[in-house]
Amino acid sequence: MAHKHEIPSLDESFEFSSSSKRKLIISAIIGVVLVILGYFLVAKFGHHEAGHEAGAHGGGHHGATVFSRLVANLWMNSVYFIGISVVGVFFLSYNYVAKAGWYTSFKRVPEAFPSFVIVPALIMLGLFLYPETRNIIFHWTHHGIMDPASENYDKIIAGKSWYLNFGFFLVRMIAYFAVWYYLWIQIRKNSLLEDEYNDLAYYNKSRFYSKLFLIFFAVTSSTAAWDFSLSIDTHWFSTMFGWYHLASWHVAGLAAMMLTILLLKDHGYLKAVNFSAIHDLGKLMFGFSVFWAYVWFSQFLLIFYANLPEETIYFQERLSGYGGRYFWPFMFNIVLNFLFPFLILMARESKRNVTFLKLATVSILIGHWLDFYQMQMPGIAKDQGGIGLMEIGTTLTFASVFVYFIMSQLSKANLIAKNHPFLEESLHHDI
Repeated sequence: MAHKHEIPSLDESFEFSSSSKRKLIISAIIGVVLVILGYFLVAKFGHHEAGHEAGAHGGGHHGATVFSRLVANLWMNSVYFIGISVVGVFFLSYNYVAKAGWYTSFKRVPEAFPSFVIVPALIMLGLFLYPETRNIIFHWTHHGIMDPASENYDKIIAGKSWYLNFGFFLVRMIAYFAVWYYLWIQIRKNSLLEDEYNDLAYYNKSRFYSKLFLIFFAVTSSTAAWDFSLSIDTHWFSTMFGWYHLASWHVAGLAAMMLTILLLKDHGYLKAVNFSAIHDLGKLMFGFSVFWAYVWFSQFLLIFYANLPEETIYFQERLSGYGGRYFWPFMFNIVLNFLFPFLILMARESKRNVTFLKLATVSILIGHWLDFYQMQMPGIAKDQGGIGLMEIGTTLTFASVFVYFIMSQLSKANLIAKNHPFLEESLHHDI
């Protein structure tokens, strides 16, 4: 039976203190130092013979170097964090369109996430526009690869030239970033105006922009997956890749939201968010972890079963290629993204237990970082891949700047969307 409980004050502002700013800036600097240190240590002591085994996937035109590993880290973390950020708009959009009310008490959290999109977007554009880094990431951009007269000619890649070419790829990238960011700005703007003027018109505008976002994202979540991750391994393809990539982004985004909400509650914020709302978010994390595992296994099973050389090479590289250096990330990926969340979140009570929820979110966030690592690192860094100071440093820097952006956004508005039409439903949500 639902029990009456006092609804805390709806006026709640987050203070982004100067000491928090300082800690995050120091943390980002430490990350950069670790990257530089890791780079020099690998260059001095851990450098393998350039190009060793790199020909396995037609990638042997340019041997991998330590720089390849740095580029792989920048690209991979950009794709991972841009996904977590854009899932903020995705989450808001499907809840707006469904006229859902349960999430209203914490909607400011996903609303803050997409502010970070601009950072990885600029890094990715920079990496793509600079010829040397572009050639390291994408084999299909190599000179003469689409030209039948060239010794570098690759018939399979040339067959994809209508889609994989510099101009069209660049236009697509800019379109993703610009439209995702623009639609978030519109939803955010109307959400804040709704707070100020208590007019239903702003809620309806937010719903309108959410519909536009869902229509655009329905297509671009797949094409972005093909562009950012699938086209690294140009010979390989999977008809399920768009779903798999989106599932990975989505569940990582949900875990980041959950962790943010729990940490804010630990610090005395978001008192109005009750455990029924947290429970529902936990159910989404649980459900989409299982969905991710289902798509991942289906993709693996079909390729294993068909045993086509151009498809099995993808898994061969990760399981036994490059001296087996990608075997453990590949295995931990399954354990952290499916086994742990499944066992931790299955019981009803565990979705209301802060310790279990934090364990699950950390498992999912590290696990999906590994998912993007094993998706992209073998294709870019090849025999140079590894997990060391460079990887820790790059991720720490990205995470610190991400948290800085989120905290900055949270401090700019009331933490509770107090004039949202479904707020009462969220405050009394009981399951």
